[in-house]
Amino acid sequence: MTTDKPNTIDEYIAGFPADVQEKLQQVRETIKKAAPDATETVKYAMPTFTLNGNLVYFAGFKNHIGFYATPKGNEAFQQELSAYKQGKGSIQFPLDQPMPLDLIARMVTYRVEENLGKATKPKTKKG
Repeated sequence: MTTDKPNTIDEYIAGFPADVQEKLQQVRETIKKAAPDATETVKYAMPTFTLNGNLVYFAGFKNHIGFYATPKGNEAFQQELSAYKQGKGSIQFPLDQPMPLDLIARMVTYRVEENLGKATKPKTKKG
């Protein structure tokens, strides 16, 4: 039995059944289109996109795909996300339903603007 953690998103996705791989790939492609300048990596054993810091994470589970647009991405879309089960910083998109790709794209766009906005704010020293 291998306990190797995936080093790439391709390796991560390859570890799931074909039907789940397809949904994970849809989420991945949606994020890439919404954030073309973001970098793909794996953090906390989850596919991660970074752009001026962590942007979004996603992960496959037995019955859902977890999506993490923290820290504020979930709050900004709270009304639309109310139909989905949520945990601290996470949203669960059930595997037996179509992935809400339009919603995911808008959340990613929001996070891109949030991270780029962060990058343009002057840093002030407290002291």
